[in-house]
Amino acid sequence: MASVPAVSQQEYRGQKVIIRFDTPKCVHSRNCVLGRPDVFIPNAPGAWIQPDAARPEQVAALAEACPSGAITYERLDGGPNEAAPVVNLVRVRENGPLALHAELKINGQAAGFRATLCRCGHSANKPYCDGAHATQNFVASGEPATKTSNPLAQRSGALEVTAIPNGPLLLNGAAELVSGTGRTVDRTDRCALCRCGGSNNKPYCDGTHAKIGFSAP
Repeated sequence: MASVPAVSQQEYRGQKVIIRFDTPKCVHSRNCVLGRPDVFIPNAPGAWIQPDAARPEQVAALAEACPSGAITYERLDGGPNEAAPVVNLVRVRENGPLALHAELKINGQAAGFRATLCRCGHSANKPYCDGAHATQNFVASGEPATKTSNPLAQRSGALEVTAIPNGPLLLNGAAELVSGTGRTVDRTDRCALCRCGGSNNKPYCDGTHAKIGFSAP
């Protein structure tokens, strides 16, 4: 079983909220620096994250908009911390990664509620995305064809993700795959998703990893 990359987490403590930033997970979606440039200050000479520049509920909303899970928070004012979603989602990004929102366990370890996982095959931080899809000119639709599926009896709960060595991402647990525009693509409680970048049936695995000699822990 593949191991989860080592966490390199920065912590910024404010009076009412703590913001944590997990550098290896960041995919530079820029929701943070565009949403609140007074909280997340790029190229700042000192601490680049300023938790006290916004109310705790604003920090919470901003953190929960981070698709990679690089930004998390802990409220010190008695307010609610992040909770698992009521519907587990796997968003298929155009020419990019898989963005998961669920109570995640990745390769056997608790992994929070948000993660972006590589599907181009080139990330140096597998199973997480590191932006390599852009430099490698990865092309894959964010609008895969809709599959016939039935509503899930349970739409939330733990979602286990296992990166099969030299193979796909195996998902166990309720998951709704959605396109970039939010259309339901599939509803499943078990599936194998391509992470070699070569499948002809993306986002699903079709066995191409074996044919092209894909190698990944």
